[in-house]
Amino acid sequence: MKDIRDVIFKNIIDKKFQAQLIPEKDGCLSGIDDALQLAKEIGAELEIYHKDGDWVEKGKIIGMIAATPKNMALAEEKIIGTLSKFSGIATAARKAVELSEGKIQIVSGAWKKMPPAIKNSVRMAVAAGGASFRVTQDDMIYLDKNYIKMLGSIPAALSSVKEFTLHTKVIQIKGKQYTVEEETIQALENGGTFLMVDTGNAEDANACSKIVKAMGLREQVKIAFAGEVKLSQIKELTELDIDVIDIGKEIIDAQLLDIRLDVI
Repeated sequence: MKDIRDVIFKNIIDKKFQAQLIPEKDGCLSGIDDALQLAKEIGAELEIYHKDGDWVEKGKIIGMIAATPKNMALAEEKIIGTLSKFSGIATAARKAVELSEGKIQIVSGAWKKMPPAIKNSVRMAVAAGGASFRVTQDDMIYLDKNYIKMLGSIPAALSSVKEFTLHTKVIQIKGKQYTVEEETIQALENGGTFLMVDTGNAEDANACSKIVKAMGLREQVKIAFAGEVKLSQIKELTELDIDVIDIGKEIIDAQLLDIRLDVI
């Protein structure tokens, strides 16, 4: 099927135009490498005046595109969407980090649920915003609820990886098979060194913390909290005895940072 743009632009098909890239609101920029690669594939010349992680302001030019008419139209379809999506994620991550006021680590592990083609770009966007995409930078083994179910119990799950003595063992605490308190005890007694309380209930985080302290292990064990956490909850959650807040949808599914393309 003939591309209608070939008809629309037939009289100026080889003429080159320039366009400005202008954000419609303040935000944190991300996705530049992807945008540059797309520009190369399209056949457009793209220059961005910033780097990933830079804060950009509404109405201020952040880059220029030079292209023939059809390629300019393709650039508006592909490049703008790429920058807008990943910059939206970076902006939400930056906001979460600012709300935490340095009291607690902000993580967004929901990139794992993204399509394979964009997983890495989503991770990079989270990092551009100043958050982390892993609960720890150490070598780790994450044992989630499904691993635990298939292996039968938290002790069995931890036993299956006992040979990995140098790895951090992250255990998901859900309070389903047993209470949060009992699951915490099982994790601690069997070598768990990082507890992910993934219930969305702050009282569960408190219950987990009390057990860890009672067993005299708070210095050796980290506690993370997750479960549909919203940015509006961050300040309250920083008062809990936890080390990490894992925020999924409110970062990964953040609003786009709208960027317009204006031909000049």
